[in-house]
Amino acid sequence: MVTLDTCAIIWLALSQKELSKKAKAAIDSNELIISDISFWEIAMLVKAGRIKIGADYNEFINLLLESYKINVKPISPEIADKVVNFSAGISNDPADRIIAATSITEQAPLITKDINLRKSKIVQTIW
Repeated sequence: MVTLDTCAIIWLALSQKELSKKAKAAIDSNELIISDISFWEIAMLVKAGRIKIGADYNEFINLLLESYKINVKPISPEIADKVVNFSAGISNDPADRIIAATSITEQAPLITKDINLRKSKIVQTIW
């Protein structure tokens, strides 16, 4: 199993050439997990015009989930507890903290290009 950061989800769906070879190989050979906070991040990016999906948001998300058989993890009490107890060094972004906590809780390395998450000693990353 691997956990996908929001950027990895977007690139998987829209521009796989943006994924590193190592990230793509991990995606191709593992069960995929995402945090439900990624839905909000993607919706915000679409609303702001920062990504173009060429479809209705809900259709896009449903197609993505079906196409890649992605397992969506909600913010559980265990994840919430980890988020509020992380040191400031992991990331100041609440969504990144939730995604990192999901990765740790699920014991599934995080696929991310985010340098702050990759430098962190708290979460195992792939890029």
